[in-house]
Amino acid sequence: MGKYFGTDGFRGEAGKNLTAEHAFKTGMFLGAYYAQKHREGGSDSPARIVIGKDTRRSSYMLEYAVIAGLIAAGADAYMLHVTTTPSVAYVARTDKFDCGIMISASHNPYYDNGIKLINGSGEKMEESVICLIEDYLEGKSSLFPAGAPYAVREGVGKTCDYVSGRNRYIAYLISLGLYSFKNVKVALDCANGSSWQIARAVFEALGADVHVINASPDGLNINNNAGSTHIGGLQKYVVENGMDIGFAYDGDADRCLAVDEKGNVLTGDHILYICAKYMKERGELAGDTVVTTVMSNIGLYKAFDGMGIAYEKTDVGDKYVYECMSRKGYKLGGEQSGHIIFSKYATTGDGILTSLKIMEALLASKQSASTLCKGLKIYPQALLNIKVADKRAALSDGEVQAAISGAQRELGGDGRILVRPSGTEPLIRIMAEAPTAELCDKYTRGIAEVFKDRGYVI
Repeated sequence: MGKYFGTDGFRGEAGKNLTAEHAFKTGMFLGAYYAQKHREGGSDSPARIVIGKDTRRSSYMLEYAVIAGLIAAGADAYMLHVTTTPSVAYVARTDKFDCGIMISASHNPYYDNGIKLINGSGEKMEESVICLIEDYLEGKSSLFPAGAPYAVREGVGKTCDYVSGRNRYIAYLISLGLYSFKNVKVALDCANGSSWQIARAVFEALGADVHVINASPDGLNINNNAGSTHIGGLQKYVVENGMDIGFAYDGDADRCLAVDEKGNVLTGDHILYICAKYMKERGELAGDTVVTTVMSNIGLYKAFDGMGIAYEKTDVGDKYVYECMSRKGYKLGGEQSGHIIFSKYATTGDGILTSLKIMEALLASKQSASTLCKGLKIYPQALLNIKVADKRAALSDGEVQAAISGAQRELGGDGRILVRPSGTEPLIRIMAEAPTAELCDKYTRGIAEVFKDRGYVI
């Protein structure tokens, strides 16, 4: 990861460390880069780039800035307006765009924002291109050392309203519904974000009795005590209003968590269990294997072992999950946080698609949502973040490693310890899973004390 782009795009506080100038330069580079690619392929046609945004107030600023850069470099910008990240990926792939851009900071508060880049195959942008953009933002571009050239006269790009692309995505989701949702009471928490119109449209088209909360975006309330990172409101709503099930999305709707009729939260691990079991029973789980990250709960792995389902573990980030799935042909993967990927249907995590697949499993079972996870025991988990000056030195320390190994030996097969560096912050994350919350707390705090005693904590 570079100075600007992390595992999920360029993210920062809007107007502070993510500015309109950053957006303009990113657009300028992409417009010039793809124009050059076209010329190399023997075409003088302009680059075509599709753009979406979430409901943050600053999303409009960044959208207009990136579009200004694109058209200044001669590219044509196609605007989906407020939409979800997976819809941008879908449209980029199916309508043969050079790339897609999503303006969003996902589950972050309204004052943050981000620029997510998607290639023409609907996948997260290649690292090689990200590195070129980083160099351009730093004024070190080998491709355009004097800056990307400005287009003139008829070469200046144009903007196109492309809401029809978003509508085709909605139609695509509706087409995936195998069952009627008639008489099923479904609550949707749209986080005052990208899904606020799309999710309702899909569920109503499939016949559900839809109840929507947090669907009044004002530019400042995205993810504010709402959505998948603040799921308590949905839990209360489902129980008090007799819902059969509830779904919570994040700001750009690439993740989904669920709530059963009793108010219990179904995390990404629960969802992977439900969908893996359902797909295996129907012979749809390629290689009888699910791709997870290292953060998935040990209880999920024990349940998979009992069902004869294999699993792979990747680094944290749905990007890494998808890369593994694509490389090995697997059909289901995801993260505990709710990024779930069904590679038969999508190239990214898609919160609304995930909720449709849960509905499919629910209706096929003819049971209540609370019975779908029978056979899955989630172990208590504790996560402690400590701030350090040098992540690499701290993690390679012999006494730290001995403490981690000792804790794992004590737990044996009844738990696990995971200590890893943050990908974007000066933090080390200490995670413990054990039969009791008390044991989790004991091991995380004990390992943290070793870091502190060794002088790494700041």
